[in-house]
Amino acid sequence: MSASTWAIQPQDRERVIKAAIEAKGFAYSPYSKFRVGAAFITTTGEIIKGCNVENASYGGTICAERTAIVKAVSEGTRSFTALAVTSDVPSTISPCGICRQVIREFCAQAMPIYLVPADYDKRISDGAADGGVLETSIAELLPYGFGPEDLERPRQQ
Repeated sequence: MSASTWAIQPQDRERVIKAAIEAKGFAYSPYSKFRVGAAFITTTGEIIKGCNVENASYGGTICAERTAIVKAVSEGTRSFTALAVTSDVPSTISPCGICRQVIREFCAQAMPIYLVPADYDKRISDGAADGGVLETSIAELLPYGFGPEDLERPRQQ
């Protein structure tokens, strides 16, 4: 666990991880064959899931993390306490650059982000206490990131 991230309850950590794994099952990835699932826990305890949705015009593709954020914001939710991201590969994957910037827009710097390996359940059943999850934060994934507060900085004339 990173020293710079908040702690959340173990049951919430497990809920958000399981929701990301479930969301991955809905991915639409006929071109890359790279399914991704993401899930946020809101400050009210609600789970918001997202999956990647590809498009034949590749620029029209949206990542799982942004799908989840757009769903939440479009319903009036803008406060989150954790994010989990998973794919079909046995190592952990990290949000892409665009997703990192969008996460930075809506999430606190120290909010935990759980990067979950595809074989999480097997690792847990084999006795790995953390399931191979890498815990990080947007501050670690996007150091020196530009955020909404930067727009309020004084400017020279």
